[in-house]
Amino acid sequence: MNVTAALANYLPFYDDSQSHFQGSPEFLRLAPTPVFEVFWHFAAERQAIFNRRRSQVVPPWTTDPILSAFKFTNVYRASDRVSQYLIRSVIYCGSQEPSEVIFRILLFKLFNKIETWELLKSHIGDITISRFSLPDFDTALSSALDNGQKIYSAAYIMPSGANAFPSARKHTAHLRLLELMLRRDIAKQITEADSLQRVFTILRGYPMIGDFLGFQYAIDINYSDIINFSESQFVVAGPGARSGIQRCFSSWTAMRYEDVIKLVTDLQEIEFEKRGLQFQSLAGRRLQLIDVQNLFCEIDKYARVRFPQTSRTSKRSRIKQRFKPKLKSIEYWYPPKWGINPR
Repeated sequence: MNVTAALANYLPFYDDSQSHFQGSPEFLRLAPTPVFEVFWHFAAERQAIFNRRRSQVVPPWTTDPILSAFKFTNVYRASDRVSQYLIRSVIYCGSQEPSEVIFRILLFKLFNKIETWELLKSHIGDITISRFSLPDFDTALSSALDNGQKIYSAAYIMPSGANAFPSARKHTAHLRLLELMLRRDIAKQITEADSLQRVFTILRGYPMIGDFLGFQYAIDINYSDIINFSESQFVVAGPGARSGIQRCFSSWTAMRYEDVIKLVTDLQEIEFEKRGLQFQSLAGRRLQLIDVQNLFCEIDKYARVRFPQTSRTSKRSRIKQRFKPKLKSIEYWYPPKWGINPR
């Protein structure tokens, strides 16, 4: 699909003559750009696409040429395919002992790939701490690599761990990291945590886990019943979100990235209403900090095509992944404690 040609005939979301920024003094201090206006339209349309697909509406699901051509994550992080698999088939499938649940989550997230989890299950059987053998897991993953199989998700780059755990292959270092976590009883540390930020700090204290991964892992563990903290309690802005914020505001240094995310989250209903947008929430669940953090990351991608001249620190100028619809449908199911699953 020629996106440039399609855009030439596409009614742009942003209209300079109808700016809505004057009603938000906090945003005025940040000096919003046209990308920020599109941010809200993007969120509403991307969620509408999710609902159309979920309702089995016949495609195309949108008239937006960029959303039609390229891959973007869902507005709600928990709705993404990998998160759905993690919730249903990893977290809530198997023993609910805290140590076992956290072990499964961390093992899955180190690779963040459904096929890798299923590969390990086919070689090992049920994934439990008692069956965790570094040589056995290492052999299974090495064999897959030798056969040309990718064992890591392309969603984000995992550090090699060469300094902390010198090894010939990256996955061996990650298995050694997991072994270290078990030895230090990370489950006990996390279950005793009194906040989501404390969970993040615990994870951040391990080798190879930086701010981005530490926060993502904390959110994944919070999907379980092991801990139960609000997703609007704490956030860490990842590199993509920071770049998105820079595209949305020309004076973004006026606030911390995390404070910008909190402000946008707090004012979401007002901002959607001001633009006359009917945002279809997830069974009444408003956007949480993690979702808005992800939205800034996705608007950064979207703006590479829609607003290629906008400033940002990221050097990425195109979207790598084209949209390819998955043939297998998903029966969406969320953490039971959220109370939004159909009865």
